[in-house]
Amino acid sequence: MQNRRNNNRGSRINEAIKEEMALILRNIKDPRIDPLTSVVKVDTTRDLKYCKIYYSVLGGEEVKASTAEGLKAAAGYIRRELANRVNLRITPELTFIHDDSIAYSIYLGEKLKEIHAADEERRILYPEAARLKDEEAAREAAAALEEDFRGSIDDYGDLGDLSDLDDLDDPDDPDREEA
Repeated sequence: MQNRRNNNRGSRINEAIKEEMALILRNIKDPRIDPLTSVVKVDTTRDLKYCKIYYSVLGGEEVKASTAEGLKAAAGYIRRELANRVNLRITPELTFIHDDSIAYSIYLGEKLKEIHAADEERRILYPEAARLKDEEAAREAAAALEEDFRGSIDDYGDLGDLSDLDDLDDPDDPDREEA
């Protein structure tokens, strides 16, 4: 029970630090820190002595390097502001780590849009190919089902060709002629 309580406490502290860090970063007046800097994740040690703050910056390499330099320079100010805002016995020592996960997800989203657009273009230019591909897949599935069916009835002897099963009358067919 104690371990679960500590884990819950740790996650609450991490979330509180993350929220306050977002507000503190918005109010920093250092021109090196990009206004599009966002806090992605916060990891605090159990003893609350150290805290890793994962941040993301949208922009080029110069912007990322400048923001990293600005955060490192402002670490003391940020720690003091964090101590004033979050009620902790010990204010952790902050380490800033750049995280590219947001930029990577944007990149993947763009790639998926390109793939989707190319697929749509292929469907528009070659509609017959898509239909043939679907028919081929249906034929393959039917052949596999027939093979499975044949394999499951081998114990009962040879039933011959199953294609003549299509000729049987369906008693539930509304178009069926009454004799």
